[in-house]
Amino acid sequence: MLSLRSRSRQLWSVSKLALASSTHLRKVGDPKRSMSTAYPVVDHTYDAVVVGAGGAGLRAAIGLSEHGFNTACITKLFPTRSHTVAAQGGINAALGNMTEDDWRWHMYDTVKGSDWLGDQDSIQYMCREAPKAVIELENYGLPFSRTEQGKIYQRAFGGQSLNYGKGGQAYRCACAADRTGHALLHTLYGQALKHNTQFFVEYFALDLLMNDAGECQGVIALNLDDGSLHRFRAKSTVLATGGYGRAYFSATSAHTCTGDGNAMAARAGLPLEDLEFVQFHPTGIYGAGCLITEGSRGEGGILRNSEGERFMERYAPTAKDLASRDVVSRSMTMEIREGRGVGPLKDHIYLHLNHLPPEVLKERLPGISETAAIFAGVNVTKEPIPVLPTVHYNMGGIPTNTYGQVVHIKDGDPDAVVPGLFAAGEAACASVHGANRLGANSLLDIVVFGRACANKIAEIQKPGEPQKELPKNAGEKTVSWLNKLRYADGDLPTSKIRLDMQRVMQNNAAVFRTEETLKEGCQLINETWKTFERVKVQDRSLIWNSDLIETIELENLLINACITMHSAEARKESRGAHAREDYKTRDDKNWMKHTVGYWDNGKVRLDYRPVHMNTLDNEVESFPPKARVY
Repeated sequence: MLSLRSRSRQLWSVSKLALASSTHLRKVGDPKRSMSTAYPVVDHTYDAVVVGAGGAGLRAAIGLSEHGFNTACITKLFPTRSHTVAAQGGINAALGNMTEDDWRWHMYDTVKGSDWLGDQDSIQYMCREAPKAVIELENYGLPFSRTEQGKIYQRAFGGQSLNYGKGGQAYRCACAADRTGHALLHTLYGQALKHNTQFFVEYFALDLLMNDAGECQGVIALNLDDGSLHRFRAKSTVLATGGYGRAYFSATSAHTCTGDGNAMAARAGLPLEDLEFVQFHPTGIYGAGCLITEGSRGEGGILRNSEGERFMERYAPTAKDLASRDVVSRSMTMEIREGRGVGPLKDHIYLHLNHLPPEVLKERLPGISETAAIFAGVNVTKEPIPVLPTVHYNMGGIPTNTYGQVVHIKDGDPDAVVPGLFAAGEAACASVHGANRLGANSLLDIVVFGRACANKIAEIQKPGEPQKELPKNAGEKTVSWLNKLRYADGDLPTSKIRLDMQRVMQNNAAVFRTEETLKEGCQLINETWKTFERVKVQDRSLIWNSDLIETIELENLLINACITMHSAEARKESRGAHAREDYKTRDDKNWMKHTVGYWDNGKVRLDYRPVHMNTLDNEVESFPPKARVY
């Protein structure tokens, strides 16, 4: 049997050989330079192509392969290095292993957590499918933690309740200690190999291939290893490229979280939905940003201020430290503002785990015990961890329906399907998270909607079906764009523009927002986008050109950042993660709607589409809006 390294190398060899019979797009280049640049292009045809090999991408690829589709999975980094590997806390499902539970209670908590901006048909689908999804993962081989009876162990998590909020704390979060994402990703990658998914590892997807009828026909990607371009023609394309947390200065996101799929959709003229809702995780390590899972509070961890007070009792008398993430992040920020922060600068908060038995920390929280020691120099059995709210998750993304199909506003229809295009995971906005995601719903989201994409494709398409030819000029615009960036010779390095963007986002679209900071933010982020015209790329090669790749990623981040800032400035209310000090309350009359932002070469245009208050069927009634308290 080939090792994983050998399998990857074998695919690489095939792509090198393919260059001998490649087609060529027209020569493009900078006429000021006495050179012409031809880019060899290798053409591929698959039934379906998945972009991204995190949890959502792998689950979609597995499902497509199970249905008999010839499937390609394109990923800019090795699959087990995808950011899903960093998820710690667990995956929500109403299994009822610790207490009585019901998926309808989970649905209520998710709708409430979303501050009623979530689409209730999609939330119903996700929560109803959750137990089946977790059992499926167990059957795949995911090594869940166990109770003494041998059942999957479930811990408490923020915003989770029993009996529609009336029955106390729910224990709904299935986990593999505090390394659930790591276990999930490796399990799914093994299954994808078992199902013979064709991986194109270290290929950077650049753009969607759209035809004049508005149908997606695949993607064009750059092979980082040899600089060749590859057009992947496919009847169905699934974007599972993750979030764009790296638009901010301090984030728990990996440096690869650059919103590539979002930007590909935006450049194709498609909208991005609800980008103003950016989740700050309450407990990033102060100064480092590394994640300390909410599971630490689920196991009994407590937040305390400089006076030693368990201050969450004041802000969320019932849920306390297990209120939803936006509530806890704002509460921590208010404590710091009012002078009760800890440390020499009184600018952070302490998370105490030192009252918990060492054996619990060793069994249930080994990963964060190690992380705290490395990045904070703290022995969690004896000392508190210094923490601060840190950008963690993007609730918004590429708008989809319940089945993963990308939608947009067309001819007055707010739910018009984009033929051939699907999205899942953090890149998508189903919208199951609305204005605020509940902890441990993200791993659920990726497996449920990754699978939903595969199932929907199987409904509307058969393996081996003939496909339309690509337009003759497919990819030419992308090649011109790539060439322009490759030879960019301005006066600003990529790192300088990226830092400027990150500081604008951190300062002007943070935990609390005002008209003043957001208006200034719109001006500053627009100016930052303009400075991108002055970017300088020093490496002109095409083989492992990290300078060029980081510049492409920067453009992708800037597109997401601009739409985020303008969407936030326009929304005149506080809802979930979008907390405005000048509009402190939720305004359902005027703002119970999804923002959709369009990108037009540096300009942002906003529109709106309705929130789905309806459920899929009569198994559950929709939950009408009410005050959101914990």
